Amino acid sequence: MSERIVIAGASGFLGRYLERHYRDAGAEVVLVGRSGPDVRWDDAAGLRAAVTGASAVINLAGKSVDCRYSDANRAEIFRSRLATTAAVREAIAASDSPPPVWFNASTATIYRHAEDRPMTESTGELGTGFSVEVAKAWERELFAGALPGTRRVALRMAIVLGDGSALTPLVNLVRFGLGGPQVDGPWLATAARRNAGTFHEFRARGGRQRFSWVHIADVLGAIEFVRDHAELDGPVNVSSPNPTDNRTMMATLRRLLGARIGLPASRWMLELGSVAIRTETELVLKSRWVVPERLLDAGYEFAYPDLEPALSDILADRGLLHASAAR
Repeated sequence: MSERIVIAGASGFLGRYLERHYRDAGAEVVLVGRSGPDVRWDDAAGLRAAVTGASAVINLAGKSVDCRYSDANRAEIFRSRLATTAAVREAIAASDSPPPVWFNASTATIYRHAEDRPMTESTGELGTGFSVEVAKAWERELFAGALPGTRRVALRMAIVLGDGSALTPLVNLVRFGLGGPQVDGPWLATAARRNAGTFHEFRARGGRQRFSWVHIADVLGAIEFVRDHAELDGPVNVSSPNPTDNRTMMATLRRLLGARIGLPASRWMLELGSVAIRTETELVLKSRWVVPERLLDAGYEFAYPDLEPALSDILADRGLLHASAAR
């Protein structure tokens, strides 16, 4: 009898990747979303039936943070994470045969801007601001109440690299000659943005903000590893053991794409550009220095621990790897 995997919020590139893997492995995959296709979020009975007897539940639901942090968008970012996480928890609590493990998406952005040392699960310091408060609330909702039959794991994921990820706009920048570092600098803050916690303070210089990342194959690998290691629960950093910085990331991309020129982007350019494309500068200027202490201590071996092979694999699959880099 095949196992059943419930994936909630599977419309993104990570959810589709996991769905394909588990279907190819012969599992029954049940997808939960606003309109299904198998179970809708407003169908409490259907959600309870889906998780009952499931081998694992993976909840990735939540509005993308790649948007302008308007009042409406901030509210929906919170609501979409908290309501769906609560719905999964209530379904599991009501089940007479709950799943042994529930993975819920979280984010490595929960840690503070770090240029001095890496953030681990045991020694990392949580940050402040809108994005951090979202992550804190998300995890509180995950771990609320008692679920004695189900192990709960918060996947504190770094930036996931794969086909359709945050890598896509960076590749486009390189191909248009704008693939230099994203360089922070001073910028005027409004009282509204400070009060909302959405203003990015100038700290890292010269494009040296740390860039923590993980290959999409290692997200799946970490999930499968944690499934097999019952001692692992709570927050788990899902990030390469070898984070880099923005300047090195962009230089590596240029080399692999065969781009000779990569103009840097200063803070003022990023601020104006972010308004035009409806996003926020924090996504590229915050220094995220995250190390997967718990996975490493438990013995997980990353398929892609280093940046260049990880990027080469993804770019080659998309037919973008330059001939000079393919040799």
